[in-house]
Amino acid sequence: CGVAADDIRAAARLYATQTPAMCLHGLGVTEHLQGTEGVMCLINLALLSGNLGKPGSGINPLRGQNNVQGAAHMGCDPATLTGAQSFADAGERFAAHWGTPLPKSRGLDLLQMMDAARDGRLKALWAIGYDIYLTLANEAATATALAQLELVIVQDLFLNETARRFGHVFLPAASFLEKDGTFMNADRRVQHIRQVVPPPGDALPDWQIICRLAAAMNQQTGFDFADPQAIWDEIRALWPAGAGLSYARLAQESLHWPCPDEQHPGTPVLHGERFATSQTATLACIPFLPSSEQPDDDYPLLLVTGRVLTHFNAGTMSYRGRNALLRPSDTLDMAPVDAARLGLQQGERVRLHSRYGSAVLPLQISDAQQPGQLFASFHRPDLLVNRLTSAVRDRLVHSPEYKLTAVRVEKLAD
Repeated sequence: CGVAADDIRAAARLYATQTPAMCLHGLGVTEHLQGTEGVMCLINLALLSGNLGKPGSGINPLRGQNNVQGAAHMGCDPATLTGAQSFADAGERFAAHWGTPLPKSRGLDLLQMMDAARDGRLKALWAIGYDIYLTLANEAATATALAQLELVIVQDLFLNETARRFGHVFLPAASFLEKDGTFMNADRRVQHIRQVVPPPGDALPDWQIICRLAAAMNQQTGFDFADPQAIWDEIRALWPAGAGLSYARLAQESLHWPCPDEQHPGTPVLHGERFATSQTATLACIPFLPSSEQPDDDYPLLLVTGRVLTHFNAGTMSYRGRNALLRPSDTLDMAPVDAARLGLQQGERVRLHSRYGSAVLPLQISDAQQPGQLFASFHRPDLLVNRLTSAVRDRLVHSPEYKLTAVRVEKLAD
C-alpha cells in the first residue's frame, strides 16, 4: 500500500490504547472492489479496541452530499424499507398500511439497473436529483445502457447531462432552500429544513411532482399528502425507531434516532448497551482480493478520481455559480518527478488513456502527489473524466471503483 509497516503498527497501537478514539473515513476508503469490506475491517478494529458505544468513538463515514444518510435510510436502498427496516421484519406492517402487497423479489441497485437496461430488461428510468451519465464510472458502458431505455425521466434543479443526452421528459424540481422537509446527518440527527424562497418558474418540491404524477396516472391512493409533515408522520407511523421525532420536537430540539416516543430524549450514542440485532457482534474475516485494475507497461500510472472543495459532486450546481471562478477546470495532478520524466510542463493540456477511454485535462504539477499516482476531479461535463474509469465494482454493494484506474499520459501534438 506504500505505507511503512512500522507506521501501520504504530497507528494501530495509538488507536487501540488512546481511547476513546474515533475513526472517520471518506469515499477514498469505500470506492474500491473491497470498499465495503474495508469498512468492515475498520469495524473489526473498533470492536477489538473497545471504540464503539461511547462518546468520541465509532466508525463514522463522511458522506459525499448532504442527506445521503437520510436518502438511504428512507428506502433508496433496494433491500430495505423506510427506516432501513428489512422486508422480513416490517413488510407486513407496510403492506397493511399501504393497502397493497409488497414485491417478493429484491429491487435493483443503480449498477444493476444499468446492466438490465443494457440487456433490454429495463425499459424506463426516473432519475431524481442525480446526473447518472456524468457521474457513473465507465462512461461508454453507461451511455450504451441509457441509450437502450425507451423512457428516461429526469427530475432535477437543472437540465443535466443525462437529460441533455438521453432524457425524454424533464421535471424541474425545487432546491432545499425552496421547500420544507427533513435532512438526516451521518450521526443520525434529523433536522427540519424550512423554505426560504419560493421555487422559480414551474419548479416544484419533489414530493409534489411525485404526487401529481401519481394522480395523473389515477393512483392517488397513498400519494394524497397535504404537505411534507403528513409524509413525515407516515414515516413515523411505520418506523418505530423514529416515532418520537415529531415536527414539533424537531423545531425545538436536536434529536437522534432511535427515538421511539415523544418522551424519549433520542440516542446521541449508538451501541451503548447492545447492537441492532444482538448483544454481541461477530468479527468479519475478510480475505484480501486485489482489483483486476492494475498498472502494466501500457498503462503504468494509477489514477484516483474524486472531488475538490470548490465544487459539489458532478458540478451540476456549482459550475453555474461563482464557484467556477475559484476553480475553472478539472486538472490532472501529477508528482514533479513524473512530470519531468514525461517532459510535461505546468498548465499544459495532456491526454490520458485508460483501457476504457481517453480524456484531455490541464496538468497541475503538485508535491502532494505520490510518484506513480495521479489525481483528477470529475466536475466538468465537457472534460468527462469518467471516460477513463473502469467497470470494476464493490463486491457487495456494486459502487464503482473510482479510486483505481490504470492510465498512461501523453503530450498533445503541437
